Amino acid sequence: MDGWGFADTRFVVQPNGSVVLTGNRYNISSVELPSLMPWMAQKLGAPLGYDNRNEPHYPPQVPTARQAPELLAALGGFLQPDQISSDPLVRLRRGHGHTGAEIWAIRYEQLDRVPDLVVFPTSHDQVVAITDAAKAHGACLLPFGGGTNVTDALRLPMDEQRVVIAVDMRRMNKILWIDPVNRMACIEAGATGRHIVSELAKYGMTMGHEPDSLEFSTLGGWIATNASGMKKNRYGNIEDLVLDMQVVTAHGVVQRPQIGPRESIGTNPKQVMFGSEGNFGIITSAVVKLFPVPEVQRYGSVLFPDLGSGLSFLYDLQKSGAVPASVRVMDNTQFHFGQALKPKTHGLAARAKSEIEKLFVTQVKGYDPFKLAVATIVFEGSKEEVAFQEQTLYQIAKQHGGMKAGATNGERGYQLTFGIAYIRDLTFEHWAIAESFETSVPWSRALELYERVRARVHREHEARRLPGNPFFTGRITQVYPTGVCIYFYLGFYAKGVDDPVQKYTELEHAAREEILAAGGTLSHHHGVGKIRQDFLKDIYSDGARTVMQQVKRALDPSNLFGASNHGVRGMIALEHPSKDSAT
Repeated sequence: MDGWGFADTRFVVQPNGSVVLTGNRYNISSVELPSLMPWMAQKLGAPLGYDNRNEPHYPPQVPTARQAPELLAALGGFLQPDQISSDPLVRLRRGHGHTGAEIWAIRYEQLDRVPDLVVFPTSHDQVVAITDAAKAHGACLLPFGGGTNVTDALRLPMDEQRVVIAVDMRRMNKILWIDPVNRMACIEAGATGRHIVSELAKYGMTMGHEPDSLEFSTLGGWIATNASGMKKNRYGNIEDLVLDMQVVTAHGVVQRPQIGPRESIGTNPKQVMFGSEGNFGIITSAVVKLFPVPEVQRYGSVLFPDLGSGLSFLYDLQKSGAVPASVRVMDNTQFHFGQALKPKTHGLAARAKSEIEKLFVTQVKGYDPFKLAVATIVFEGSKEEVAFQEQTLYQIAKQHGGMKAGATNGERGYQLTFGIAYIRDLTFEHWAIAESFETSVPWSRALELYERVRARVHREHEARRLPGNPFFTGRITQVYPTGVCIYFYLGFYAKGVDDPVQKYTELEHAAREEILAAGGTLSHHHGVGKIRQDFLKDIYSDGARTVMQQVKRALDPSNLFGASNHGVRGMIALEHPSKDSAT
């Protein structure tokens, strides 16, 4: 697969210029979207269109696999033939995530190093046996979940001379047990979000964790990246939801005989695995908290005069104690992006209604259409909880110049999150390169950070004399007592640009510099991987980095788990066997 998501789903530009999302999985599937390409072309200042295509040539040439017959024989002693693959395309897929650079590489260039072998364990014991075999034969292990990371976490270092085994966890997708009385479940780490949601719903329960990548990312991946979800206000982030986990390490299995609601038991080894990004071991299962499926779920949306008003609304909402499951405030560009994703209006009455609504917003309410922002909201809970949240939220919104924009727009905005994930692949096919990044920032500096990053992106775009206009947009996605998460999208028209991936990397690097200078964090939920490891010296003291080095040295002295994220490669003296002895 050369892009995001389901094989039957992709955005396609029609000869008439309209865009259609193929398949029938989303609320914008199989309908004409006449405004999308014209709007994108206008924002980028570029001639995007049906005839201006950057035709992919997937699959690329895949590097030859390193051979290890003795290792292969050892694995064959306990795995079935269909659990071991050296197929080039199977190896290719386990050698990349979903950064723009990686997808550009597999579509238009190539990856120079991918795993040599892929295994598909079906049980914890098989993961233990795989780990033992890799240790005995001088191989390197790379855990693979949904492959949705956007941090280069799966990219292999070119100087890795050992045989690399990608351990694809997705056949370990069972719910091992459910305790509805104590509201806990034990779930295998390879279970995807959509599978977890559907299986728990059969018991009237939910985990409540819904990242944007819900359909494809896995429980193990959520833990390894210290993930956050769209409904974290109600259910918490992944570190709030996981009670315990089972992990295979170089020193054996980390596991516990029983789980309590909370403990004080000294330094708990499970804590090291949050955000570990494949460096310390392979997570095979986790015990997680459960919640009853909410009695009521309702959507809402609010228009605000500008992003600053939306931010002030969120600040007062957070203090009120009535924060709904999800509330996200999108800037003006994302508002118009959402409008461009609306299907063609049919019928005189529908078109008239649309025009009247626009006139009311701009003429009666006096909103500037090029400044206004929009909040999309998901309320969940009992009837009483939701009623209280709705009443409080809309009162606070009104105090900040907000105007109700309806449940339909709120539901559509929330569900669009899953559909628009395919947009990036569409832009590549029409000579635009784009990607997302995020941060968290204290309340008092949030708007300043947004404005500074936007200004820096424009300066960097101009300094490189890139064509057209930079695409820049942001939304405030999660709220905390101390601040917010801001999620950005950045892109530019790349036709005629020498090495567009490098140019994008430079722009995002500059944006990240500005984020840190404005008081933001290195990442809120994407993680570090390899794409941000150069910034670790800016956020950790020498002493802190030494602690990280020593943790890696202690947990994995021979670098068996060689993902090399967080800059751990080079932190320890690599004592693994040479290439010759491994083969």
